[in-house]
Amino acid sequence: MTIETRAADVATSEAGSQPPVAARGAVVGADSVVLHLAGLTDVGHVREHNEDNLLVADLTPRARCELERAMKLTVGPSGLLLVVCDGMGGAAAGEVASQMAAEIVYEVMTSGPAPGDREHFAQRLVGAIREAGTRIYLAAKSNRAQRGMGTTVTAAGVYGNTLFVGQVGDSRAYLLRDGALRQLTRDQSLVCKLIEAGQFTEAEAEDYEYSNIILQALGTTDVVAVDLTYVELSAGDTLMLCSDGLSGLVSADEMRAAMSALTDPMACCKRLVDAALHGGGHDNVTVIAARFEGELPAEGSDFTGYEPYVLFDAPEVFLAATAATSMKEPDLPPPGSAAKHSASLPPDAPSPTPLAADLPRRRDEAIARPAGVPGSFRGPRRRLMLAVLLAAVAFAAWCVWSAVH
Repeated sequence: MTIETRAADVATSEAGSQPPVAARGAVVGADSVVLHLAGLTDVGHVREHNEDNLLVADLTPRARCELERAMKLTVGPSGLLLVVCDGMGGAAAGEVASQMAAEIVYEVMTSGPAPGDREHFAQRLVGAIREAGTRIYLAAKSNRAQRGMGTTVTAAGVYGNTLFVGQVGDSRAYLLRDGALRQLTRDQSLVCKLIEAGQFTEAEAEDYEYSNIILQALGTTDVVAVDLTYVELSAGDTLMLCSDGLSGLVSADEMRAAMSALTDPMACCKRLVDAALHGGGHDNVTVIAARFEGELPAEGSDFTGYEPYVLFDAPEVFLAATAATSMKEPDLPPPGSAAKHSASLPPDAPSPTPLAADLPRRRDEAIARPAGVPGSFRGPRRRLMLAVLLAAVAFAAWCVWSAVH
């Protein structure tokens, strides 16, 4: 495959240089990278309905693929798209949000002409995820039954020999290369931030009672910050996208064993789903597994897994107007709750790194303060209500005094 590259300088910020970026370039060759893949989803043992969604699409003919069996796809000029979403919200709202996310990302990725190079492809992928977040947010505001709905999204786009992964939430992407399994994404969750801050070890985090709290989700604000990563593909690389119903119950060794034997992608997916169900199946379970072949380097370079990709230009905005967002610290769910909970923080808010011991205490204080104590009558509306109440009491007292005299 011939790739025409152009030199470009990466802008630096006050904090230092930007993360490393791949060479930008237009892919000249086509029909040279092949994927053998399959996808599978299961409601699990506990949930009544499935709030997960998945989608595989060939963007060149603009066609979604049926996931009832394993398939072989060739990367065309417009690329391929693989999406896993994990919805949240009462009743069926989570299912609505996850389906909307998959459909909107696909709609945007197939709109307009084919991207001229992988920089444009990456911009479109980020723009598609942001568009999905805005539309879900507006839909939730306009429908009382869907208030609070949201979804994670992990969308993998294959363009030429480059794999891009856009993520919001905690659904994951893994890559297996030469027996080494690496996580390509980084969970946007409270427990992940606590680990990064050194307040937890990964082993301690497994038993943390608020491990289900995510810091971002599509639909909770009108704008989201999409975490975009990438990897240069090699022949034999195996990709897996999954919801946390799988990654939370299946060990890395089990993942590696299943992905190493990916001669039959559907058998691989079934093996991984069965492992999650055997581990308890307390959540919906969704997985997409794909093996890369074709005109790719036989030996892959060393990679650490999570590798941010910096866009030179801002993604295209598809929705003309967005609603205003507000930052609100959410109530924490009951300890041990299996439901996914979003902290609903705007993308430009600082990452919270509170002490783990402070979280239950802050919720207890909020519950313990009864209505009517100082602080509960704040704002002009409440002051007006208090004034009216006092006037009514004074008028009643005057009436009683007049009647007596």
